[in-house]
Amino acid sequence: DLMDNFTIYFGHVLCNSFYPVLQRAIGVGSAFEGWSPCEQDVVYRVLIPMTPPRGHSFHLELDTDGQRHVRNFRVRVQLECTCTREQQGENMLCFLHNPEEELRRNQDPSLLHTLCTGSYLDVHKTARWFYQLVRAIWPALPQAHNWHLVLLPSRRSCLFKVTNREECFWIEMLFGVRQGDSDIFVSSQPREARTPSTTWPESYAVAEVKFFKYITRQVPPDSLHLKCLQFFTRLQLGIGFSTYTMKTIVMHLLNVVPVSRWRRRDFLQRLVDINESLRLCVEVRRLNHFIVGNQRLPEEISLPPDVQMAEPPNLFHHLAQDSAAHSQAMSEYQVL
Repeated sequence: DLMDNFTIYFGHVLCNSFYPVLQRAIGVGSAFEGWSPCEQDVVYRVLIPMTPPRGHSFHLELDTDGQRHVRNFRVRVQLECTCTREQQGENMLCFLHNPEEELRRNQDPSLLHTLCTGSYLDVHKTARWFYQLVRAIWPALPQAHNWHLVLLPSRRSCLFKVTNREECFWIEMLFGVRQGDSDIFVSSQPREARTPSTTWPESYAVAEVKFFKYITRQVPPDSLHLKCLQFFTRLQLGIGFSTYTMKTIVMHLLNVVPVSRWRRRDFLQRLVDINESLRLCVEVRRLNHFIVGNQRLPEEISLPPDVQMAEPPNLFHHLAQDSAAHSQAMSEYQVL
């Protein structure tokens, strides 16, 4: 309800502006997939798709200088001719074909002059803009009567919490641009500590949440597939294997083990399967990405052709390159 109200007010505030057009938020991550390693510290992450405003277009450019196992993009913003719309009486001057002085005098600046660095959409500037929007819109929302908003620092998202006397919710607004009509986005969420401000990593979060929703519709009522994932992600906290590693292993198993074999009576056997899969992946130093290059995804999950046909990245590439890291991972597996 909160996100839908934000979306409505975003539309009202931005309807005649040259800022990105904000679409309805999509819940992503463990909270919306039905599991979480720490239920008391859940962060509700939502991805807000952005489309170009009037007179602009977005063009995704793959960063070929990056590492092979990750795909990063830049979002190039290009001005488009709107002379015909101007001639039809729409209240807009063409950014391409009107004098700069007239544009400055009669029209708000283009997106290139507000949220871009050079010709590229800047994550840090976009995050600051989101903070200003949320702060400005909050008093008008119905939730503001009973909840208190606290904005929290974040350079690549809009992070805040809302509290009342009984409850506290942590919410992170990420933002991104959809690749065509697919479920793959480029998003503001970083993969590395020092991600440049004009770098937008490829995100598979929407495809992953759709996969979990698909599985939930297929499994029997007493399925414990989410409990298996929750068990292992809690178990490995502080050991060294990432939550995403365990999630990837469980997704691979859900894709090959029939849904009828995730019932309560199968709980121990599925835990053994997850454990064995982790051991094998560490030994061979390879864990394939679940979404990229996966030819066995449900039909309702839409991938761009280059993502669908790509060689799956190895999430354990660091183990393949570093024997010391591999030895450490084997030791951590023994502890687990």
